[in-house]
Amino acid sequence: MKGQLQVSHNLDLRRSSIHFTWKNEQEGSRGLSRSPDISGQAMAPRSRRRRHKKPPSSVTPMVVTPPTVVTSVPVTLSKPGPSIDALGFFSLENNVPGLSQLILQKLNMKSYEEYKLVVDGGTPVSGFGFRCPQEMFQKMEDTFRFCAYCRALPSGLSDSKVLRQCKRCRNVYYCGPECQRSDQPAHRRVCQELRLVAVDRLMEWLLVTGDFVLPSGPWPWLAEVVQGWDTWFSMRHLQLDAALDAVLRSHAMTTLWASVGRPRPDPDVLQSSLKRLLTDALSRPLTLGLGLRALGIDVRKIGGSTVHVVGASHVETFLTRPGDYDELSYMFPGHLGLHVIMVGVDIAAGFLQSTSTSPLEPGTVQLSGHKGLYHDFWEEQVETGQIARPDLVVAFHPGFHASPDLMEAWLPTLLLLRDYEIPTLITVYSHQELAASLQILVDLDTHITAYGANPFASLKPEQVYSNPNKQPVYCSAYYIMFLGSSCQLDKRQLEEKVDGGV
Repeated sequence: MKGQLQVSHNLDLRRSSIHFTWKNEQEGSRGLSRSPDISGQAMAPRSRRRRHKKPPSSVTPMVVTPPTVVTSVPVTLSKPGPSIDALGFFSLENNVPGLSQLILQKLNMKSYEEYKLVVDGGTPVSGFGFRCPQEMFQKMEDTFRFCAYCRALPSGLSDSKVLRQCKRCRNVYYCGPECQRSDQPAHRRVCQELRLVAVDRLMEWLLVTGDFVLPSGPWPWLAEVVQGWDTWFSMRHLQLDAALDAVLRSHAMTTLWASVGRPRPDPDVLQSSLKRLLTDALSRPLTLGLGLRALGIDVRKIGGSTVHVVGASHVETFLTRPGDYDELSYMFPGHLGLHVIMVGVDIAAGFLQSTSTSPLEPGTVQLSGHKGLYHDFWEEQVETGQIARPDLVVAFHPGFHASPDLMEAWLPTLLLLRDYEIPTLITVYSHQELAASLQILVDLDTHITAYGANPFASLKPEQVYSNPNKQPVYCSAYYIMFLGSSCQLDKRQLEEKVDGGV
């Protein structure tokens, strides 16, 4: 196997944890932190500016009306927004000083620029890569070696100390019995989930290499019956059982566990891990389908339907294959074509396919990407008629609640979506992030049509990388849908609903 391919796959195994580490570390400390100019209407399209009014106190039932046609007006441009990938990488230093350099060292890189170059599909420097899978897995595990309590790295330990894993979860490390005892109250709450994380982290290799192929084919049940993972697994169980059994008996599975330097878990543990990975891979396309269905988008209109995924990054695009969104197609039998366009500053280079206006083929899903900020993309592509106006816009984990810089970067897009009345769905990792994001959208006077637990959330727990004993989160755990302005939720009702559970 070529060195570059090994490193790229290794980066794919860990990209998600670095991507959301920054957002989740900010969540607890910043709460509702955001730009002081959150209601600054100067960043909205000029023809749609209006006075910011306080939301009324009544709650509107979930009723979606069709978007109105808005005359094309140039969007006020702002400076380029921060890169989530870069913020996530460098935020590792906040909890574990020296960790980002340790990662680069273990990946045989000298700088973050080299790391970004490989993720973007560029040519690596000389001597880049690993000699064998065993070395790759060992070095990946080495990047998790720091004391979960005192945050000491191996280079900072005295000769008498050595980092040892928790024997139960095989995920976190401690530099000695004293740190492990001190950390036990915090670790006990998450040890079982972190055990799942440790298995999934290795099993994900089978998805990356293509040895675990997702089930595919038309749904044998009516789409209206499939309301979440329980019914999805019931519908797919015959096909899925055969696929999982084949993976468990495969040479790739044997090679994987021979390479990682630890005992192979029992078959039921591995099968459960494969199911979690499957939900993680399919969560995004099925969440898009949830938005299309809940917001009443007509997918049988002539010319097909267009979905924009805004704020997309390597998480959504790195090593993404054309068939990864087939399940979205099967969710809507008889659709006349679905075009999913990923837009973001961190789009992987290999995903930058043409955003042509060629007719969509009925029953197919077309994927493409555009590197840049969404409000710039709107002005350059949508307003000029080169790209169809979106029927739905989706943002996976935008994180605008986490910092003023991110809020400033997202504000033009949020105002554009509100003022042009584009049906929009966003997802968040946690209940706390749901509350913070809802409050921001209320302050922006958006018309929130629905929010709640996502029936197609990933079931794969995600560890906050540099803070391992923080409660794991799940991708797209909650959703928020909004359409236009005049939100009907006041702050008191919002707090009561969120505090009372969703």
